[in-house]
Amino acid sequence: MFGSRRFAVGCLRLAALVGLVALSACAPADPAVGINDPWEASNRNTHRLNKAIDRALLRPAGRGYVKVLPQPVVTGVRNVSNNFATPAMVVNNTLQGNIEGAVASTARFALNSTIGLVGLIDVATAMGIPEHDTDFGETLHVWGVREGGYVELPLLGPSTQRDAAGRVVDLFTNPLGHVLPKPEKYIGTAAGIAKRIGDRGRYSQTVDSVLYDSADSYTQGRVTYLQNRRYELNGDAAVADPYDDPYAATGDPYDDPYLQ
Repeated sequence: MFGSRRFAVGCLRLAALVGLVALSACAPADPAVGINDPWEASNRNTHRLNKAIDRALLRPAGRGYVKVLPQPVVTGVRNVSNNFATPAMVVNNTLQGNIEGAVASTARFALNSTIGLVGLIDVATAMGIPEHDTDFGETLHVWGVREGGYVELPLLGPSTQRDAAGRVVDLFTNPLGHVLPKPEKYIGTAAGIAKRIGDRGRYSQTVDSVLYDSADSYTQGRVTYLQNRRYELNGDAAVADPYDDPYAATGDPYDDPYLQ
């Protein structure tokens, strides 16, 4: 048994070394510009489906969630979801060569899982340890993988080819999914679903303005997602600042500025 453990540890160390060597040869992908939407017809069909699901289920559930549950409960569930997602952040920060982020995420998980009662209380933030939120889509960006075409995923909403691939990998990068027994391993998933419903209620006005107040909700959602994601990945307001008015250049609120 001990021999197999040593072998597994050795494999993990070797994989980590290979990953770091490969990472050293990579450079972040160049910032994407414009709109690359080769599957717009099918994307619009998916968008209509997502919009129907939101109208029938997510919007009323989100509004009810934040109205019925006390704010401390909503915050606690969100904290638990974030805490269970933290080990995956450790993995992705490490793969990106962000050792500071990996160490901070490890410290956050240790503090919030113990003193913070499995994450109900965000002790780490109160102690001044910031969250280094990341995902495998960002890891691919750091490794030089280009954004690819825009896609809208069923239920999950706006994405890109790179981020869609990252979402799939993220299903397996959280170590808790491999070490926790049943049913404890599903706590993070349940908390994540509850968090999403809560966020739908929390940001109801913003989401509604995109989905139901826009002349073309598909175009508006696409622009909003790409601007925010590019700003998040590149950290350069000159590339895409989500707080800029995307219609300032044309003066037409119904224009897609990236089609100019």
